[in-house]
Amino acid sequence: MKGNMKKAVVGILVSALMFSTMEVALKIAGTKLDALQMTFLRFLIGALVLVPFAVNETRARMRDMAADAAVRPGAVSLRDALPARDLFWLLLIGITGITVSMTFFQLGVERCNASTSAPIFCSNPLFTMVIAHLFTSEKMSRLRRIAFVIGLAAIIFMMRPWDVQEGNTVLGIVLMLAAAVIFAAYTVMGKRTIGRIGVFTQTSISFLFGCAALLIILLATGRPVLAGVPENWFTVLYCGVMVTGVGYLFYFIGVRYSDATTGSLTFFIKPAIAPVLAVLILHETVYWNTVIGILLLLAASGLTIYDAKRKV
Repeated sequence: MKGNMKKAVVGILVSALMFSTMEVALKIAGTKLDALQMTFLRFLIGALVLVPFAVNETRARMRDMAADAAVRPGAVSLRDALPARDLFWLLLIGITGITVSMTFFQLGVERCNASTSAPIFCSNPLFTMVIAHLFTSEKMSRLRRIAFVIGLAAIIFMMRPWDVQEGNTVLGIVLMLAAAVIFAAYTVMGKRTIGRIGVFTQTSISFLFGCAALLIILLATGRPVLAGVPENWFTVLYCGVMVTGVGYLFYFIGVRYSDATTGSLTFFIKPAIAPVLAVLILHETVYWNTVIGILLLLAASGLTIYDAKRKV
């Protein structure tokens, strides 16, 4: 159990570091590339980064299945390891997390300051708690309920509905909140099967399914697919390989070795880093309400971590 918690902590910290650069990188890319195009490209690259690991993981799973059934390894086919019902589930996960949530996320980033959009999206663990409570065995304890209330207060301070700060828009804030809620559902859905299908396999296949749906939308609406990529190759590669490939891999490692709520603490750590990067790189101004919101999120994070430790 302690070994699993160490793996969860490593996954959470690495993914938090990668994700902390996300809004800044996407803010830069968003001025030069279409929102849906950028989402499609970065998740396609991220999926391709993970495919070799997924192949090895699936082969190992097939060997284990053969050993359990006491048959020769070749007797277990890929269809046995990934039946149609699992592929359909991965299609739903991909559409939920990539096609819908991440498209809303990219559109929200373009309509908000990076220092605001990052903390708002990082409220998704609050919704993960609720969705996991409603649809899984991960019930909210008293401490997690308190953390949820504190987190809601953090969202209100970061949104500052009484006086929306320059650089933010109401539409951008709504899009970021929608992305956060849908991503929470994506997290809970992923936790359901990731232990059985595998971290690499589930993540890469769901990415590919989500990208396939995005490609259909891009072609149907006449949006660009590869236009502008050569001129912005570094940003596209960074977002695809580091933020999406490495970031999501370690994120789901954190989820796999803890639970959906604890694994999503990545998004409680990120708000402490992302606004600093927004100030240093994009020269944004972080206002007092954002600072209070971040501190409240960190407080909610501390309560959630303490609650998780009590259960170990």
